[in-house]
Amino acid sequence: MRVGLFVTCVNDLLFPRTGRAVVSVLEHVGVKVEFPLDQTCCGQMHGNSGYRKKAGGLLDRFGEVFAGYEAVVVPSGSCVAFLRERHPHVYELSEFLIDVLGVEDVGGVFPHRVTYHPTCHGMRMLGLGDKPVRLLAAVGGIELLPLPGAAECCGFGGTFALKNAGVSAAMLADKCAAIRGSGADYVAMADNSCLTHIGGGLTRTGGPRAVHYAEILAGRP
Repeated sequence: MRVGLFVTCVNDLLFPRTGRAVVSVLEHVGVKVEFPLDQTCCGQMHGNSGYRKKAGGLLDRFGEVFAGYEAVVVPSGSCVAFLRERHPHVYELSEFLIDVLGVEDVGGVFPHRVTYHPTCHGMRMLGLGDKPVRLLAAVGGIELLPLPGAAECCGFGGTFALKNAGVSAAMLADKCAAIRGSGADYVAMADNSCLTHIGGGLTRTGGPRAVHYAEILAGRP
């Protein structure tokens, strides 16, 4: 199977460790991953802001760049939800590992207390369910702790956080309080857009370190 990695804008600019972790996990389970250098933004931000024509052009470009790949793995639930409108061979990491490869134990070791925040796109648009949690549960030495109010939005919502800053900040405060109350050392999630928002909040107010769950699976967050 020819597999491509779409790393996303946020990961490329802010969280390059996530992309490296995804490659490490996939190679460990026997998948050879290719990284097309011509990849650009998928157009999600444009589409969510009402610029459908501009978004459509970026969606078309994505199809051209990743033509010939049987599967494209993306460490971002929100980007996958947007891309899947036109490109059904795009998978969030946990979907690819569990649904396509049938793998739940990727050999990671991470002896720390971890809680998991299920992002809105992952829950409501992709229906990931417990897939990321099942992958985390198989990591050696990990202690998974429940997150109170896990299904509540963190308040990011892309441009929502900019246009409705007051509401967004209040939602973020509630989410950070719940994460601190979990007793975890790390909070994992499947979308680094939310990680940017939550991680920023926790950095300012104190609390667990926010990481993409791929870094935990790779055993080196």
